[in-house]
Amino acid sequence: MKQVVQNYKSGELALLDVPVPGCKPGGVLVRTAYSLISTGTELMKVSEAGMSMLGKARSRPDQVAKVVQSVATNGVPATYRKVMGKLDSYTPLGYSLCGVVEQVGAGIDDVKVGDLVACAGNEHALHAEVNWVPKNLYAPVPDGLAPRHAAFGTVGSIALQGVRQGESRLGEVALVVGLGLIGQLVVQLLAASGVRVVGADPDPVRCELAERLGAAACGDPESPAVESAVAELTDGHGVDQVYLAAGGGSNQPVELAARLCRDRGRVVDIGKCRLDLPWNAYYEKELDVRFSRSYGPGRYDPEYEIEGRDYPIGYVRWTERRNLACFLDLVARGRVDVEPLITRTAAFDDAVETYQSLKDGELKAVAVLFRYPEPTAEEGASAEAPVLTVPAVPSGGKRSAPLRAAKTPVRLAFVGAGNYATSMLLPHLARRDGVELSTVVTTTALSAANAQRKFGFGKATTDLDAVLGDASVDAVFVVTRHSSHAELTRRALLAGKAVFVEKPLALTEDELAGVLAAVEESGNDRLQVGFNRRFAPLLQEARKRFGTRTGPASLRYLVNAGRLDHGSWYLQQGTEGSRFAGEGGHFVDTASWLLGTDPVSVYALAPSGDEDLQVVLGYPDGSTATISYVTTGAAGFPKETLDLVADGKVLQLDDFVRTSVYDGRKRWVSSRLPKARDKGQSAELAAFVRAVRTGGPMPVPLRSLVATTTATLAVRAALTGGAPVTLAEAR
Repeated sequence: MKQVVQNYKSGELALLDVPVPGCKPGGVLVRTAYSLISTGTELMKVSEAGMSMLGKARSRPDQVAKVVQSVATNGVPATYRKVMGKLDSYTPLGYSLCGVVEQVGAGIDDVKVGDLVACAGNEHALHAEVNWVPKNLYAPVPDGLAPRHAAFGTVGSIALQGVRQGESRLGEVALVVGLGLIGQLVVQLLAASGVRVVGADPDPVRCELAERLGAAACGDPESPAVESAVAELTDGHGVDQVYLAAGGGSNQPVELAARLCRDRGRVVDIGKCRLDLPWNAYYEKELDVRFSRSYGPGRYDPEYEIEGRDYPIGYVRWTERRNLACFLDLVARGRVDVEPLITRTAAFDDAVETYQSLKDGELKAVAVLFRYPEPTAEEGASAEAPVLTVPAVPSGGKRSAPLRAAKTPVRLAFVGAGNYATSMLLPHLARRDGVELSTVVTTTALSAANAQRKFGFGKATTDLDAVLGDASVDAVFVVTRHSSHAELTRRALLAGKAVFVEKPLALTEDELAGVLAAVEESGNDRLQVGFNRRFAPLLQEARKRFGTRTGPASLRYLVNAGRLDHGSWYLQQGTEGSRFAGEGGHFVDTASWLLGTDPVSVYALAPSGDEDLQVVLGYPDGSTATISYVTTGAAGFPKETLDLVADGKVLQLDDFVRTSVYDGRKRWVSSRLPKARDKGQSAELAAFVRAVRTGGPMPVPLRSLVATTTATLAVRAALTGGAPVTLAEAR
């Protein structure tokens, strides 16, 4: 998709191709129909970007102070690199739009796909073809309201919040200084409230427009016309409120406010103008100076804006979202008219040229809209975003009681005896009390004989049917190539065996459906997939020390997978699936276990082909897990590192050699494994054998195994479609 961006260092404006955002829980994915340029705030940002470094410093003294602090903390070289890196990056523009809901995230029930919504936020309502918008920053558009008019929702909310801060009352008189976009809307809102309005702006065209839209009189602030109008309307007492909707470096607006405001009147700053208050004037009249914080209560509060936690209406009547909905209602009912404010509607493809015309002064405008192209059929404009159904887990399966006398061993059969089976599984089982390695089945006689000799299997064979028909075998291990896992698992379940299948359980949705059909047909749900990381002792301890989580978490999992040797069967994607399809379930399962729930959305990018992946999992509570699966890293770097951040705590995993938990008391709790890495195979096998022996539940619920497998399969769908995939529960 395309998005308008700016490089703050060079001032460059560009229409950049960027990935479509994922649809996270707690929000909606919106395809933009119209977005509004703020000719005040945005043009100020664009102008600042074109300044010299000294000019930028003078215009942003707050940022200069941060740089000075950073120098004191980190030194000049580090601070210079940090500042230059931040400046020399693309930043977004825009914060007010109207569009159509394309995808609904988990936890959203007030809108559906196809609904028209107005959206707000300088991180969520950007000049971009598609935006993800959290719940409290969008509002449904009333029936009959044109999308181009609904695109004014955010700036309308800013004006509305300013009017609320002024506490205007019926019959009062107000002065609006600055008749740009916000000022024009303030004029209309005040007039709709029964307040008589005087406007002040040096542009006669804007003054005329404000009078047409409800102002009693307007004029140049330096002319006597404004003062005369105020005197006439207030019997010489002065206005009840002054709304500062002007920008720039002049101190004239605050001086005019002091001169024309009545005793104990209110001065409300909405714009960003110089506020060098003349002390005597403000003191003698005891003027009440107020600030209006953007769209209203909730602004800059991440719990409200991102997490969707609304304020109770009994305590906070007008929030950001309620202001947005209120303004849309006023426009829909004709109490506010935004059409006369539209100077130009430009095609989104002409965004850079439009900004340049505004910056150069060639285009003098109150409001400019971007009109977005209709999405093509390939972009799925008329279709819902991709959804992958998580298959329902068959219910009512009868879990067989142990069919052995007390103290008799659990008899295991292995199907496959390759490197993983012989190095990571069989060594743990061969020396475990209460386990008998009954039969090993391979496709070649010699490999079966080798496994029998090395690990003490009672029998070695190439006949799978003989093993599945052997009533003395309690459980079957499927440790073959990936393409055979689902079919072998299905057959073993139908034979009534408990099954341990190495990952993956399935490479396609049809294969997964076949496994679950076998569970349904046989009533046998005794299945475990080799997702061993959750059983690793260090990770178990770290999770326990981290404690119960109350808020959403952010998890980062870096898998430095490395290159495979030429000729490895893992590279046979046509038959064995991709590398991630083969082993990605490990990392999805670990993330879901740490977060305590199953994913509801999957988004994936392949920056350098299909081997290196960035996978983003969304969870019902707003948590996210990012799995970076890379093959191009340094061989000496740890293979797996993980960070989990939530509730002021951090859990870190360093390649199953060390885990650390940093809690709110600023205390590290570390554990070290003195010998080799333990990724949990031994504990997982012990749990599986115990479940087989006792007839108790499998170590991981079947529902979780299915959810992890579906999420892993969804990565391919997300890559193919170039869009997030929603994981929907089967109904």
